[in-house]
Amino acid sequence: MKQLVITILGQDRPGLVEDISSAILNHNGNWLTSNLSHLAGHFAGIIEVAVPAVHLQELQDALHGLPQLEVRIETGAHELPDTPAEQLNFVITGNDRPGIIQELAGVLRHKGANITHLNSKQQSAPNWGVPIFSAVATVALPTGMNKDEVVAALEAITSDLIVDIEDA
Repeated sequence: MKQLVITILGQDRPGLVEDISSAILNHNGNWLTSNLSHLAGHFAGIIEVAVPAVHLQELQDALHGLPQLEVRIETGAHELPDTPAEQLNFVITGNDRPGIIQELAGVLRHKGANITHLNSKQQSAPNWGVPIFSAVATVALPTGMNKDEVVAALEAITSDLIVDIEDA
């Protein structure tokens, strides 16, 4: 079996996920994991698929043949770290401003942590009228790293940033 990571971008429309999933199923692929979003009228998705090597080319051709979509397909790598890292879900909330994702990512990189999943959004704060940033980030901490140290470093970015750890 070949592991594929497929990214798809295009104008959103009803039935799009069905078309993608049909192409995968009809070419002997197995949809494993995905993250799909509707953003500003566009569909953006990333999908992990397993497919028998003998059907790889026909699946790739079918996906690239889907109309009005940009499709990129990469072969997955199965490299596992020598020692498993601790995975934590950080829930981050604060006043929104340009550069907040870069600041968070920089602190985490400096601590040797890796962001493995990130969902973020901006919304209006009730009764305040100012935009609020919120994110859930799954982060792999290096062996021996104290999670409280990471939380403190993230909260030190600005006084209005709140960081909680959510149970996985």
